[in-house]
Amino acid sequence: MRSRNMSQLDKAILGLRSLVLGGAFSVGQRLSEVAVAKQLELSRTPLRQAMDRLVAEGLLERIETGGCRVATFSHEDIADAIEIRGVIEGTAARLAAERSIPVHLKDEAHDILDAIDDALSDPEDLDFDTYVKQNARFHDMLARACQSSLIAREIERMSLLPLASASSFLSDQAMIPDFQDSLRYAQRQHRAMLEAIVNREGARAEALTREHARLALINFNYVIKKQPKLTKTVPGLSLVASS
Repeated sequence: MRSRNMSQLDKAILGLRSLVLGGAFSVGQRLSEVAVAKQLELSRTPLRQAMDRLVAEGLLERIETGGCRVATFSHEDIADAIEIRGVIEGTAARLAAERSIPVHLKDEAHDILDAIDDALSDPEDLDFDTYVKQNARFHDMLARACQSSLIAREIERMSLLPLASASSFLSDQAMIPDFQDSLRYAQRQHRAMLEAIVNREGARAEALTREHARLALINFNYVIKKQPKLTKTVPGLSLVASS
């Protein structure tokens, strides 16, 4: 019974998060438990638990009179979230350098970056699916390399905020030439970050990682100003209030 309840809760969390980030609801919209439960084909108990989780993540807000509404984020909120992720990931990189990255993680990181190089090798035929997968693996490795479960949890928590994760803008807009350039620049930063960690240069590893996180802000500003039509294709972008 417990396994069934957990699977229903997982389904509720994933389904509700997908709806919110995908723009299924308007910003500030109050959610109807009955309607959403029907849409997700769930009972209201796991849905309420899922709503509690998304409130904790910051995607939903409590209403004083009861229930939840979809949160609204300003441009400054997104910039702050990206900055905080950079600080935490930078700390992880510094500690990984100071504590000496485990050999198996160093080998894993080299394999990941070699795979990204292969994915980006042909400018006319970018292997985008591989890039997305390996980029996520690299950032997961970084969270583990510092050997702190506390920091790894904080990185995961921050990455749940809309547009703050390392993969926020990795979707169809990668076909934009400027964005492809940013992917190759990000890969050069990946290489430099790993080099600093392996050489036990903590301060350099931290600075490079914090700078790397700011690419998300550059891409966010690019999409907002030059590709507003992507609002429905970038998860979470629909939650950002117009300036």
